[in-house]
Amino acid sequence: MVRPPVVAILGHVDHGKTTLLDFIRHSRIAAKEYGGITQRIGAYEIVTGIKGYPTDKITFIDTPGHEAFSQLRSRGAKVADIALLVVDAKDSLMPQTVESIYHIKNAKIPFIVVLNKMDLPEANPEKVKRDLLKYEVVTEDKGGKVPVLPISAKTGKGVSDLLESILLITSELHLQYESNFPTRAYIIETKKDKRGIVASVVVKEGTLGVGEVVDVGGKKLKIRSLINDLGKSVEKAVPSTPVELTGFNEMPEVGMELGSQNQPEKEEAVIKRQSPAALTKEQLYSQEQPKKKLTIIIKADSQGSLEAINGFLSKNDNIETILSAVGDIYRSDVFLAKSTKAIVVGFGVGYDMEVKNLAKQEKVIIKTYKIIYELFEELEEVSKLLKEKEESEKNLKGEAKILATFIIEGERIFGAKVTKGKVNAGDSLEVYRDGRLLNKTRLVSLRIRAKSVTEVKRDQECGMILSPPLDIKIGDMVKSIS
Repeated sequence: MVRPPVVAILGHVDHGKTTLLDFIRHSRIAAKEYGGITQRIGAYEIVTGIKGYPTDKITFIDTPGHEAFSQLRSRGAKVADIALLVVDAKDSLMPQTVESIYHIKNAKIPFIVVLNKMDLPEANPEKVKRDLLKYEVVTEDKGGKVPVLPISAKTGKGVSDLLESILLITSELHLQYESNFPTRAYIIETKKDKRGIVASVVVKEGTLGVGEVVDVGGKKLKIRSLINDLGKSVEKAVPSTPVELTGFNEMPEVGMELGSQNQPEKEEAVIKRQSPAALTKEQLYSQEQPKKKLTIIIKADSQGSLEAINGFLSKNDNIETILSAVGDIYRSDVFLAKSTKAIVVGFGVGYDMEVKNLAKQEKVIIKTYKIIYELFEELEEVSKLLKEKEESEKNLKGEAKILATFIIEGERIFGAKVTKGKVNAGDSLEVYRDGRLLNKTRLVSLRIRAKSVTEVKRDQECGMILSPPLDIKIGDMVKSIS
């Protein structure tokens, strides 16, 4: 069955995100229904009434900017299918606009640039498009693939065209779901009121039903009630449907997943049942192998400093910058670093205790510098080590872990298990302890159950005779380098 898209709206403060969402909701919901909404739910489903597409429904996530967007992703919550980058056509790109671009790009989802406030005489869409080029956002009229939609969130002009563009992209993504698949839903907002602990949830796969028991962070939760975005009780929620859910005994974290019991085995079955053509762009990206690069987020005290740092980094192929911006280090930087496995590097900037505690909690490294040459030297040193490691791994033929040592007929034998690739009798070996190279030796003999063999492959256990035997201990690693 077709699943409506889940759309996140990002951009700089005061550029019209809330005004746009309010206009869409007011125009798509009957006045009596709109007046009945008494609580904030954080996501809203609208029926566009636009025909000719697989669905005419869209769910908007009302997140407070890129921090919430990145916070969700730092928890592994792949909620949004499409993003809208709202830009004031008069003011062009601002700091939060730039950061939103990085967050959207790292989410690897399609997005639309929404040029708002086009009703103002000072609107300058061409300047916005030129400014976007500085951040490698190439719009369709400039030969790129990013759609640009001019609108006025105040008057509503162009909003219908924007909704149709969302539906067009949705048809290309082939968003599907099966109601009998394992449940997968994500918490996008939490609060506490007279009903107790309440979580706003968006379903992505399967269904949620009142009375069902689901897994949340390894704990069981019985769903007590479901309330839709119109404030009405419902018995069931299907994919892309936003609901408020009660039944929690303790406050859950934003981004946590709600799933069926025994989820890992069931998720594997879901992936197997999807054909390559049905996989979303996000799933295809997630199947790529990670790059052997130092991934960093750069925050600097001025544009001049930032340009100098970026100029240095552009010459180093082993460093990948996923965000480069002026300003202090904030919570959103930590969340982005968590979701992209990056470190945060600051030059001439600081961060408060809340950010420090969050980084510790999320296990994100923050490094700050006051002297630019120290920053350059340290990043250069780390990137060289990464390059050496990458070169070493390119030549890695096999790797084995030492499990035991014993002596038979006066000869020292090492019991080992091959963990990567394969090893052959006659190979040259490097011995590592706690990741440090200790020494080199040679594999003169291999045995499996007392039988001599010439080769041992991954996951096989064997006995090794080395020359020289060295002072090898249990837990050491031996690597065969081709």
